[in-house]
Amino acid sequence: MNYDFPRILALLRKEKGISQKKAAQELGVSQSLLSHYEKGIRECGLSFVLKASNFYDVSCDFLLGKSPNKKGATISIKDFQEKEDVIVPNNLKITYKKKILFSSLNILIDFLDKTNNNNLIKEIFSFLFLATYRVLRIIFRINKKNKNEMFALKESIANQFAQAEMIKSETKANSIANEEIKPKTNKNFLQISTQTLEQSYPENYNALLNLIKICETKINE
Repeated sequence: MNYDFPRILALLRKEKGISQKKAAQELGVSQSLLSHYEKGIRECGLSFVLKASNFYDVSCDFLLGKSPNKKGATISIKDFQEKEDVIVPNNLKITYKKKILFSSLNILIDFLDKTNNNNLIKEIFSFLFLATYRVLRIIFRINKKNKNEMFALKESIANQFAQAEMIKSETKANSIANEEIKPKTNKNFLQISTQTLEQSYPENYNALLNLIKICETKINE
């Protein structure tokens, strides 16, 4: 069974703002059958995938979870290779991942700015700084000649303390997001969907969608 398909099918209907009954009529199936498809209780045939693809104006690859982009586009290593570049696989892989990470962070930081909440901004940046610090300590220990005096904390406790602080920052950030930040009368405040991402961040949104796909694939391994 494809576990992405039910989730994406339901997501597209909700983003379109129509009821399950209306969607079922448009797709030529009963509401109960569509409900089973959206819940992953039953698998559909290829003809339904094609109907859904046309109705929601997305690629079959997107519906099936193979591409995070509605049109089926993906970011490939070749996208970052200049014509005059000599192909160096490792360099291209790093550039590819850097593009995904930096582009995703640009969007997230813009979201943070829109919240106008200093407490949330403080905790999110604390989390990101600590993650970067932990990566630095990993790379630092590769060369045994590097002097540990560069850091005030001993390696034996630094990672555990940093991890604990990251958990605290994440917990505080979640609390702030749930309790302090309210959309109020603006229903579109920080509304995040594949549509709004594409409209607001045409150059970076595909990277964020790829980051989501990469992380969730890793988590499910």
